[in-house]
Parts: sequence; structure tokens; C-alpha cells
Amino acid sequence: MNKNLKWFSLLFILFLSFPSLAQQNQEDTRRDIIQYGTETEIAGLISTLRSENTDYLDDELVSLIQSSRNQRILTGVFSFFGEREKTGLEERAIRAITEREDETNETVLSAMEYLGRVKSQKAVPVIMELLDTEERRFLSTGFRAIGLASSQDKTLADETAEFLVEYYNYREPAGDIRSVLINAIGATTSSVGVSFLAEIATNTDERIPLRMAALSALSAIGDEEGLEAIISCVSTNDPNVRSTAIGALGPFSGSAVDNAILDGFRDSYYRTRIAAAQASRDRKLASAVPFLRFRAERDEVANVKDEAIRALGAIANEEAIEVLDSLFSERKNPDRVRILAADMLMRNSAGRNFGRLILELEEARSKNQTVLYNGFLRVAGEAKTEGDTSEIQRTARQFMHSGTVIEKLYGLDMALNNNLRELREEIITLAKDRNESISRKAMRIAQSLEIEIPND
Repeated sequence: MNKNLKWFSLLFILFLSFPSLAQQNQEDTRRDIIQYGTETEIAGLISTLRSENTDYLDDELVSLIQSSRNQRILTGVFSFFGEREKTGLEERAIRAITEREDETNETVLSAMEYLGRVKSQKAVPVIMELLDTEERRFLSTGFRAIGLASSQDKTLADETAEFLVEYYNYREPAGDIRSVLINAIGATTSSVGVSFLAEIATNTDERIPLRMAALSALSAIGDEEGLEAIISCVSTNDPNVRSTAIGALGPFSGSAVDNAILDGFRDSYYRTRIAAAQASRDRKLASAVPFLRFRAERDEVANVKDEAIRALGAIANEEAIEVLDSLFSERKNPDRVRILAADMLMRNSAGRNFGRLILELEEARSKNQTVLYNGFLRVAGEAKTEGDTSEIQRTARQFMHSGTVIEKLYGLDMALNNNLRELREEIITLAKDRNESISRKAMRIAQSLEIEIPND
């Protein structure tokens, strides 16, 4: 009997150790792929890292591209880092531009896009020199990149905006490039371009897409000198220009701005109503709450309802919270409305409403309302409470003990979002789960919460 017990104990220890060993083997395999793998294998690994939202192999990827000229590898790594606005590749990206005769077009384009996303000031003169060549294949991406890259330094932004305005006025760029150029001027956030943009926005003989781009650029800059041009476009005949003008009012203030936004809710063109909701959200416009309530409850366009609910969540005064509570509680409302209202409530008063969310989640489960249940589950997983965490701790523990795979993953999210170190044992158990997604996530969360996983 003792001998059998000893064998059982040994097998049990091996069973518990297996996930940790498998995890280590997987990480070693991934490092081998980076060092020795084909472009296809590396591209697949990057796709996996992106889906896992993990960065533990970033240093290895930085080393990989220093000497590589493989287009697929370079564009994959530039894209992966750029999406996260992760610095570290600037030197290699600038080299791809200056030595572009030895690189593919795709590599040069992805390098510029990366430099724009990380707002690399060192890249501005390099990209400007490239744009000066007027090589059409690089223009669109180059303009977008230089606008963003210059935006963190006022002097550099002013110089770049002046360069772009002169480029527009004197080099006769093609029609499809002009909108990109206008947007790039806005991306600099420099006031140098305001008068130029205002002239385009208010010119009724100008092409509609260019007027819309100019209005968006004026909004991005946010200079009061551009406000008059935006206000004048609120009542223009073209509905697309109207909606863009309303949306451009977000960064501005004053009674004229408030009135223009509220008038936007009455526009028969649905995009204008969406823009009015977004502008109300950006400005946290309390006077818009009755309009937002009406749109959230009655608008025939689902996207208008969505934006109205998001705006209520951003305003989050007592009246707005009351509206959100009503939208969430009414079980006759569409699933989409209830889920989004729940999300806004959790972002503003999770501690007070988490228990109600779980009750509604259980109600949806009991009635097999799959879409509603999954939506409430996601909201619960993202909830962050202040003060008493007993309710969310109880739910997270229940999910981790006896939930489905998805519930266990959301239970882990709850632990991380609310610093629930009290769930140490549950996290350790899931770190050794046979499901790879669960075990990897539990390991990452344990590290974040400074919970040591015993190496059994």
C-alpha cells in the first residue's frame, strides 16, 4: 500500500510540474525560431505574440532585425512594435530609409510608419529629405509619418507644418495625396497651418473630402483661431461637411460651441448625430445629457445609440449615471444597449454596481441568452473596483474554481485589474492548468502581482 502511495505521489508531482516544463520548452522553442526560423515561422510567431499581447521576446526581435534585410521579417517586427508604440527600432528604421536602394519598398514604408507611431523626432529630417525627392511611392506614408513624428517638439512641428503647407501650395501634389497632406498638417498640432486649413474648410468650391480633412485637421490642432471656420461649416448644405464640423468641435469651448453641438442632435443625417454625441463626450457636456438620453433610447440607428451611451459614460454626472442605470436595468432593451450601458457603469461606479451586474449575468445564463451573457462576462472581467473588493473577489474565485475556460480567463483578469493577491492559491493552480491559454495568462498575472509560482 505504501509503495503504491509513493508511486501515486511521484506521478502527481510530475503532473503538476508538466505545465511549467511545457512553458519553458515553449519559450525556448520560440527563441530558437527567432534565431534560426524562416520568415514564415517568424511571421507566425509574431502573430502569436500579438494575440497574446506579450513582450518578453522584444529584445530578441530587436537583435534579429539589426542585420536582416528580409522584407517580411522587417515589416512584421516594425508593425508589431509600432502597434504598441514601443521604441527601440528607430535606428534600424532610419537606416532603412537612408539606405532604401538596398531595401524593398514595403520595408521603407513600414519603417516610416513605425517612426511616425513612436513620434521619433530624429526621423523628421530624414523623412523630409525623402519627401523632397517627390518619389510618389513614398509620399502618402511619408506625410503621415512626418506629421506625427514632429508633434512632440513645437519648433520642429512649426517647421514641419510650414514645409507641408509649401509642399501643398507649390508642388501641385496629386488629388489623392492632398487629403493626406492636410491630415499631416493637423497631426503636427502646429498653429502655423491654421489659416491655410481654415481657407480650405470654408471654400464651398473646394472638393468635399478636402474640406472634411481640413476640418478634422483644425480640430486636431485645437487652436481658437480655427474655431470660426469650423462653426461656419456647421450649417453648410453638404451633410458630410456638417457632420465633420460638429465632430471637430470637441476640443473647443464656449456657448456658441455648445449650441452648435446640441443642434447637431437634431440633424436628420445620422453621422451628424454621431458627431454631436462624440463632441459631447470629448467635452463632457452636461447640457447634452437629455439629448443623449433621447438618442440612446429612441434613435433608429444603432451606432448613434452606441455613441450616445459612450458619451453618457464620459460625462458621468448624476443625471448621466441615472440614464445608464435605466438602460442597463431594463431587460426589454437590446443586448447591445444593455452591455454597453453596463460597461459605462462599471467604468464609473463598479463598486456600487458589480453585484447587480453578476445578478444580470446569472439571469442571462439561466435563460440561455448567450450574446448577453458573454457581453456581461467581458464587462465583469474588465471591471475595476475601489474600496471593498469582496464581491469581485468572490466572483473571481468562483470562476477560477469551477468556471468554463472563458470564465477562468476572465476570473484572472479580475484578479489582475483589482490586485487580488488574496487569490494567490487559485492563480498558482491555474498557472499549472493543462490549457495553455489559461496557464500562460496565470503565469503573466502571477508575475504582475508578484506571486511566486512554486517549482514543484
